[in-house]
Amino acid sequence: MGLSGGLERGDSGMSLQQRLAAVAEAILPTTHEDDGSLTVQHDGTFSSLRVVTIAEGLDMVALTQMLAWDLPLDAKLRATVGEHAHQTLLGTISLTEKGAATGGNSRKQADVLLRYNFPAAGLTDEALGTLILMVLSTGADVRRALLG
Repeated sequence: MGLSGGLERGDSGMSLQQRLAAVAEAILPTTHEDDGSLTVQHDGTFSSLRVVTIAEGLDMVALTQMLAWDLPLDAKLRATVGEHAHQTLLGTISLTEKGAATGGNSRKQADVLLRYNFPAAGLTDEALGTLILMVLSTGADVRRALLG
């Protein structure tokens, strides 16, 4: 498995990582991280975008979006997240349980994330940006439903 991070150059002369950065910067507040990933903000959420090379010629964009964090973990939250996970087509919604909160509060907490990986070869910049916004908008909709 190659780990070049999409540095192979396409016909445009730009690597997928460079194209991803240019597309993200054009549509969202974007921060370049030291590890090469991008952090973007959209509608109350933040996300990590990175290029991962699975095999020669197969570069994937890996998107992880934090939808909500430090939520009280209960049966209602589990059911709501499960419902959204079942209904969501662009990405996988997951619940990550955390240990008991500090400060004397013994209740468990959870974070809710959306993950979506997709091959980006052949996508125009416009299509890449549209797909990213569609996924991030789905996550923002789930966030609103979780937080009421």
